[in-house]
Amino acid sequence: MNYLLKIFKTSLYIIVAASFGMPVFAQETIKIGLVAPMSGAFALYGQGFHQSMQAYMANYGDTVAGKKVEIIVRDNTTNTPETARRLAQELITRERVDFLAGFALSPDALSVANLSAQAKKPTIVMLAAASGLTAKSPYLVRVSYSNIQTSASMAKWAYKNGVRKVYTMVSDYAPGIDCEVAFQEAFESLGGKIIGNSRMPLASLEYAPYVQRLKESGADAVYLFVPSGDPMVSFMKNYVERGLPQAGMKLLTTTDLAEEYIKPMGDAAAYITNTIQYYDTLNNEENAKFKTAYLKIAGKNPGAIALGGYDGMAVIYEVSRKLNGKLDPEKIMAAMKGLKIKSPRGNLMIDPDTRDAVANMYVAKIEKKGSQYVPVVIDTFVDVKEGK
Repeated sequence: MNYLLKIFKTSLYIIVAASFGMPVFAQETIKIGLVAPMSGAFALYGQGFHQSMQAYMANYGDTVAGKKVEIIVRDNTTNTPETARRLAQELITRERVDFLAGFALSPDALSVANLSAQAKKPTIVMLAAASGLTAKSPYLVRVSYSNIQTSASMAKWAYKNGVRKVYTMVSDYAPGIDCEVAFQEAFESLGGKIIGNSRMPLASLEYAPYVQRLKESGADAVYLFVPSGDPMVSFMKNYVERGLPQAGMKLLTTTDLAEEYIKPMGDAAAYITNTIQYYDTLNNEENAKFKTAYLKIAGKNPGAIALGGYDGMAVIYEVSRKLNGKLDPEKIMAAMKGLKIKSPRGNLMIDPDTRDAVANMYVAKIEKKGSQYVPVVIDTFVDVKEGK
């Protein structure tokens, strides 16, 4: 509630300033419309985007190419595609934003794809990881990752490290099925075997029957994809209670391992092997700057989900500089193709053919350092493309 109040006060200032003739940079402003869940079950996702965007501005200023940068937030509190589309439409027609951004879950981004094409509105996808997403509109660019990138990398790592029989368990919606298929194809192409699978209801946290089937499967490892947060915590509880770690069953995942998601798992976190594009423990100059700014704003370290806000802003700033602030939609999209930026994850390139992120995928184990569990990178797949 306090977070939403801060957003409301910022928006109110802009309205009041306009009413009394105060300068709000109406013609000299780059407007970014952020559509994301700021409240409700996935509030941490949207708040992470916004805090990360603010961290970028703290590091690099609130102007670029001579124009003030303004973030206009819309809360997809229902976390539904219908609401995402309605809010995006409002930002385009009423606020006349230069960019749309955000989109936590893939159905939200998919619902806005046609709208972005019709309105010719450059749209920065900060998380939604459905495979082939950017093909749905020539105005979509994704700065996070695709499920193929993370899942195929996890499969390659597993086979390289002696895993031969895997049972897959995923949430039963498009991204979960993407992960299942991508892992299976990559693993079997190397000679591994998928000996069973479970697709679990997205709305349920009752995993006990599925974990029991897993225990009886005889697999070397389980490949798991469920949303970060409560679903992951619930699964880990069942995984430990049924003695799967003691039975030698490895747990392979592709999830955000920010401290806010690791801490609720307790000691169970130590059993995770994970692949994703970013951990706060990465050692590079840009990550140090990002963490410092983000910690001041959010009071905690960032994770893989939040990173999308920071990298999205980097893309917007770099394109704005290239175009000297003249933000014609066609020129924006042309400038984004092949764009390279310095990211806290390492180098990031926007694929000139797919407009998807090309970046490293990092494999990490969770280890206890002092009183905290943290991700420690044990392997890296370099410059991974969507579909590779």
